[in-house]
Amino acid sequence: MSTAKPASSNQVAGTHGLAGLSTLTAAGRRWFSSWEWKWLAILLGGFLIFYYLPVDNIRFQGAVMESLHLVTWYAQEHVILCLVPAFFIAGGIASFVSQASVMKYLGANAPKLLAYGVASVSGSILAVCSCTILPLFAGIYRMGAGLGPAIAFLYSGPAINVLAIVLTASVLGPQLGIARAVGAVSFSVVIGVLMHLIFRKEEQAKSKAQMMLPEPQVKRPLWQTAVYFGAMVGILVFANWGKPQETGTLWAVIYESRWLVVSGFGLLLALILGRWFGLHWGAILAAVAVVAVVAVIFAGQPTVPFVVGVVALALLINRPATDDDSEELAEWWQQSWGFAKQIIPLLFWGVLVSGFLLGRPGHEGVIPSTWVAWAVGGNSLLSNFTASFVGAFMYFATLTEVPILQGLLGSGMGQGPALALLLAGPALSLPNMLVIRSVLGSKKTVVFVTLVIVMATVTGMVYGALVS
Repeated sequence: MSTAKPASSNQVAGTHGLAGLSTLTAAGRRWFSSWEWKWLAILLGGFLIFYYLPVDNIRFQGAVMESLHLVTWYAQEHVILCLVPAFFIAGGIASFVSQASVMKYLGANAPKLLAYGVASVSGSILAVCSCTILPLFAGIYRMGAGLGPAIAFLYSGPAINVLAIVLTASVLGPQLGIARAVGAVSFSVVIGVLMHLIFRKEEQAKSKAQMMLPEPQVKRPLWQTAVYFGAMVGILVFANWGKPQETGTLWAVIYESRWLVVSGFGLLLALILGRWFGLHWGAILAAVAVVAVVAVIFAGQPTVPFVVGVVALALLINRPATDDDSEELAEWWQQSWGFAKQIIPLLFWGVLVSGFLLGRPGHEGVIPSTWVAWAVGGNSLLSNFTASFVGAFMYFATLTEVPILQGLLGSGMGQGPALALLLAGPALSLPNMLVIRSVLGSKKTVVFVTLVIVMATVTGMVYGALVS
């Protein structure tokens, strides 16, 4: 009978060493398969960025200040008067407009001529910037609007601005003004149709799903809902009415009296909330009285009573739901607040990055304006593409694109690139893209932005060849 030879100390140590190595390897695999390595990469990347940050570089310092200047200007000029009313309108769309109504006129099964006609006209009436249109776009898309009509609405709002087109014609010449008007109207429909065709399988699935939805009950007549939204849109449009260059014109008269018009729409909204939405008349009268007193005290600062009015509206509709009417109003507040939480952080980050890269109108970011002016001269493919690409990522407030282009044309910019920038710039911006991605997803956003840039580039080349 043989006996097993006892293992040597070296063999035992080797076995333990292999087991320990195997355990460490398994632990390493688990660690690297988890989120830990991603956090490590983020921390290391952040450390390297801050370690090599060129804080002593004059251009870098100027770009940082430009980003802060731009976001400050954006907060002062656009959030209160533009975005806040837009959030309430978007929340109203989600709360008071039946899904059946949206699908009837803008849905995947709606007649195409009707859907794209309504989308482009509705967007052009608003005459807002590329960021203000976003809550409204998100509202109609989530309510069942087809991708194509929703995109047509998204593009037409900031691009087909009647005042901007008139200003373009008067400052940059009627030829460029007419080309901008024709191009913007055509783009809104063509890009919408192309988006529908590219994602037609998803649209067909949406169409089938919408056909199976039951017809919801309508709580109030369509004309009452139309008057309600008319009052809200009136507040948005006239509170942001642009100051014209010439005095004595109809635009100038409207600009001088715009706050009276806004007050009239505000009183109409108060009547609607009491008569059709069941708000307590005592609360409404108290809110109107407070706004009137504040307007008298701050007679030279119309934004102050506007803010008080917005706060009063929020307090009136943000209340516990005790009946059908209050439940509907509470839903209006919840939807509006939901849009604000989703969109505002993305917009501010986008504005900061846009200001850092390209600066404000008339100021430089980290990218020198001389590079841009040099790149958009003539009518080559590169110059038109550069104008479209830079315009798509730069933030333009309503009407600011015209003086910017006036300066670039004086620096040698070609007519084709000028039109390309006019067609891509007002409709898109980096903040705008970030929010669109949160609504549509990365794939659809990339396709939409690509279509705008490519079509603007081609249109600019054709226009430049014709006018040369």
